[in-house]
Amino acid sequence: MLLFVYAAVSKLLDFNTFQNQLGQSPLLSAYANIIVWAIPISEIAIAILLSFKQSRLLGLYKFYGLMIMFTTYIIIILNFTSYTPCSCGGVLEKLGWIEHLYFNLAFIILSALSIVLLSSNKKSSYLKLFILIVFGSLVVTIIFLSSEKQIKRNNAFIRRYMPHPIEKLGEYDLKFNSYYIAGIDDDSIYLGNYTTPLYLTTFDYALKKKNEFQIEIDSMHLPYKRVRISINSPYVFVGDGTVPVIFKGNINSRRASLYSYQDAYFTEFLIADSGNIGITTKSFKTKSSALGKINKLNDSIKLVINDEILIKEMEGTFDSDGILLWNNFLQKFIYTYYYRNKYVIIDKNLNKIKLSKTIDTIGNPILDIAYYSKSKSYKLGSKSVMVNKHSTTDGKYLYINSDRLGKYEDDEVLRFAKIIDVYDLRDETYAFSFYLYHQPEGKLNAFRIYKDLLVAIVDDQLWLYRLKPEYFKQIKY
Repeated sequence: MLLFVYAAVSKLLDFNTFQNQLGQSPLLSAYANIIVWAIPISEIAIAILLSFKQSRLLGLYKFYGLMIMFTTYIIIILNFTSYTPCSCGGVLEKLGWIEHLYFNLAFIILSALSIVLLSSNKKSSYLKLFILIVFGSLVVTIIFLSSEKQIKRNNAFIRRYMPHPIEKLGEYDLKFNSYYIAGIDDDSIYLGNYTTPLYLTTFDYALKKKNEFQIEIDSMHLPYKRVRISINSPYVFVGDGTVPVIFKGNINSRRASLYSYQDAYFTEFLIADSGNIGITTKSFKTKSSALGKINKLNDSIKLVINDEILIKEMEGTFDSDGILLWNNFLQKFIYTYYYRNKYVIIDKNLNKIKLSKTIDTIGNPILDIAYYSKSKSYKLGSKSVMVNKHSTTDGKYLYINSDRLGKYEDDEVLRFAKIIDVYDLRDETYAFSFYLYHQPEGKLNAFRIYKDLLVAIVDDQLWLYRLKPEYFKQIKY
């Protein structure tokens, strides 16, 4: 009684948050308007049934059945979705999903024991408990399978796939999924690690020689929160935009000294060359993403912020989000939007050159944004459609990973491969697409292309491919 009354009251007192979280749930979004009322009303009704001796057994059965459904929901969230909201309030909001699962299981056991103790027909109670397990699990599973899902198929465009344009060179089990690609040069692949932010792991192209070492910086006392390493051989840069600070050093010395401090806050930084660093930041004027450049000449820092390159097409702070890239061959910045079929070509001085389109047809972002009045914040939900998930550039090409399916494409292939679309930057045209194959059900964390080498991290696996020259014209650097 206490559990369900507390849970129901918590939901009703913060109804806005509860409604938003259900609406953004990957399982319940299609039925959120009904479930947002059905759950607290059911919890209160069951608590009332438990209050009276005559209806207590019926209340326990209903309690047991509802807890089975809640637990099935958690199991599906943990194992079959990529987005994990929380629709609990009060103290339960502090529990993680695994802890919440154990919490639910404990109450399922308690209610089952109570039913058996109160029931005059033990065999009948065992059968009913089993039927409720099957029924409750089946109902939630059907809701999961039938609920509104993110749109992936778009029959308005057709991809042109090339037969085997890349050749696998090798793979390596990294053991952990906390790695990112810090850089590539003629000899080595450099990986950073989110959990040990000052350590680098290097591999040769054969993935046989592995080396690990730490980059030393001359200021360890700052309140770092998001340290990242970027390699532009022979230089190594260490940055944290929340402080904000950037260190620069030589990869051979394994030491980086202060390069820029308190010049600009940034969400990401990108090394163009030894003296120019591109950044993405938040504009005070537009309240959305903006681009900037940090240039150091003779110990003097010059900061340029251009908040007119990235155009907002709707209210909020998400629709202009994307990835900033640097193309060394063309000497240009490229910015690919996450939520629309566009990318921007920008010169070295942060002047916008041209806005170009990808083959997708989503020109206006489709975003699932909820406002949480309690925290006065906006959050992006699971129904938002991401057009361009990852991107990289090298030579004359722009490479974009998208999981949106075109005409005649089968989504089964996405279980063990990622789609890479290739664009020719010289005439801003779509060239072709190819599949990047990996372990089953793997999630692409990052990929990078350097000359004829493609490096990808899929979960905890490092993949190495060679681009075949008959498909990718060689560029002389």
